[in-house]
Amino acid sequence: MAESLGRVLVVDDDEVIRQLIAVNLQLEGFEVHTAVDGRDCLDRVRQVAPDVITLDVMMPRLDGWVTAVRLREDPETAGIGVVMITARAQERDVERGLGIGVDAYVTKPFDPAELIRTVRALAARASGPAGRRESGSCSGGRNGA
Repeated sequence: MAESLGRVLVVDDDEVIRQLIAVNLQLEGFEVHTAVDGRDCLDRVRQVAPDVITLDVMMPRLDGWVTAVRLREDPETAGIGVVMITARAQERDVERGLGIGVDAYVTKPFDPAELIRTVRALAARASGPAGRRESGSCSGGRNGA
């Protein structure tokens, strides 16, 4: 079996979207784990040790904004690549996500090929010579920009 391109934690409360993202990433060679909301993500992140997290914004229990902030505040998770995937397409939402320190922002409906390119780039950065990103730096991609 081929080596995995990296480990991704897919976080979305919508089972259909969660599975769509997971299947597309698995078909590309990623090892994929899933979580149903932000609380589930934070509970699983150390166990899964992902290279990249895809994170929905609007979820029950703990939304994507708070989840992203907590990931960035924790030294053990601050360097994990985070892609916000959401229907919230207003510029202020994009700015908020990038201000929190997410690495990319993709709006629904999204092009699976673009999502794969984004995740692949973040996973490659995590496994590259410099390792995971320095906390506090951010560069963002945006679908439909």
